Order: sequence, then structure tokens, then C-alpha cells
Amino acid sequence: MGDNFLNCSIGLLIPFVGTSLGAACVFFMKNNMKEMTTRALTGFAAGVMVAASIWSLLIPAMEQTQSQGMGKMSFFPAFIGFWIGILFLLFLDNAVPHLHMNSSKSEGPKSSLGKTQMMVLAVTIHNIPEGMAVGVVYAGYLLGNSQITLMGALALSIGITRAAALSLAIGIAIQNFPEGAIISMPLHAQGEKKGKACWYGILSGAVEPVAAAFTILLSKFIVPAMPYLLSFAAGAMIYVVIEELIPEMSEGKHSNIGTIAFAVGFSIMMTLDVVLG
Repeated sequence: MGDNFLNCSIGLLIPFVGTSLGAACVFFMKNNMKEMTTRALTGFAAGVMVAASIWSLLIPAMEQTQSQGMGKMSFFPAFIGFWIGILFLLFLDNAVPHLHMNSSKSEGPKSSLGKTQMMVLAVTIHNIPEGMAVGVVYAGYLLGNSQITLMGALALSIGITRAAALSLAIGIAIQNFPEGAIISMPLHAQGEKKGKACWYGILSGAVEPVAAAFTILLSKFIVPAMPYLLSFAAGAMIYVVIEELIPEMSEGKHSNIGTIAFAVGFSIMMTLDVVLG
């Protein structure tokens, strides 16, 4: 049990470390990030998130319902969870004031928050589903290695390995590295001091381990809903990709760099999940 807890704790912190290291780039890079570099990093992040949603979340969700004897209806929990995730992010998008990168107009309700704070909030919203995705996969790993009863019934055996959970954490960390830099460096270019810009980048990723830990705690009380939780995280991540990342990697002068970077990120995450899982 102690080893499982340690492995889980390390796994939850890996994505946050990725964001923090990326944010620290502001201390080592003299100039603001070029537009093509930003588009490439955004495309890479989108590719990682789409692959993680499919191989680490949706497919395991449907495999679990198949093992419960749902047959051709095994898609149903994944379908419902996916849509709840989409609608949850749509709600946050409209309820929280935020400002996307390279945008002059804020979204959500009117607010007195400054441009910097709203940019950080935009990335924070984006990071919530990533944290939940890591949390739900680690919850599956923990529950698959313990005997838990819920209201007198035997718990569902999840069947998620530590390697599969670790592959998702590493994949999210890889895409978080450029994300941290994308936050800290433009903020410094807009006049923020390097230390403060780095802090804002780190802060945007701090929500991930919190969301992951909350998801793990919640999953212990709703074990049979694990397929819904997995697909919920997938839906939320896909919403972020379509609503935020794809537009950002495509704006400006036409270039295929975002598309190529997307394919690279997708391939790396797919490989990680298959090789480590």
C-alpha cells in the first residue's frame, strides 16, 4: 500500500514538474518565443491530448464496460461521460473570465481582473481536465490493486497498470513543458519581471495535482462510475483541443507547422501508451 501511494504521488506531480520547467525557460531564453515556435508547441500539445484521450481514457473506459458484460452497449458509459466532460468545460468557459493567448477580447463574465490574471485563468481551465485525466487513471491503478467494497458489493477490478498510468503522466508532462513556456515568456515580453512571469506559469499548472488528487478521492466513493470518469476527462480534454489549441496553432499566416507538430505529439503519446502500458 505504501509503495502504491508513493508511486501515485510521484505520478501526480510529474505533469506539474513539466509545467514548472517550461515556465523556467523565461530565465534562459533572451527573446520572446517566435510565432512559428509557439504554433508548433501548441500543435504538439494538442496531439498529445487527443492521443491521451483515445488510448488512455476512452478505450480503457469501453474495455471496462465490456468486461462487465454490456456487449454492444459498452460504448454507452463512454458516450455519456464524454458529453458530460464537453458540457462541463463549456460551462467553465462561460462562467470564468479568461483571456486566450494572442487575443485582445476576454471571454466569460465581465471582470476587473488584469490581462495577465485572465491569461493564467485560461490555461488553468485548460489544465483542470488534464489533472483529472491523470487522477482518474491513477485511481484505476489503485483500485485495481485493492479490495474495496461499495454498499456491500464487490468493487470493480479496473485493470489499469502502473505503467499505463505513468505513460499518461509523462505524456501530459511533455505537453506541459511548452505550455509553461508559452505562459511565462509572453508575460515577460509584456513587461512582467522574469520571476513573476515564471511564477504565473508555475501557478497555472498547480491546479493539475489538485484536480488529480480530488478525482482519486472521489473515485473511491463511486467505483462503478470509473468508465464515466475516464470518458469525462477525455471529453474535457477534447473540448480544450478544439476550442483553444487548434485555433491557436492555425492563426496567422498559413503554415503546416502546427499540423506536423500535432502528428508528432499524437505519435509520441500513442507510442508511450502502448509501450509503457
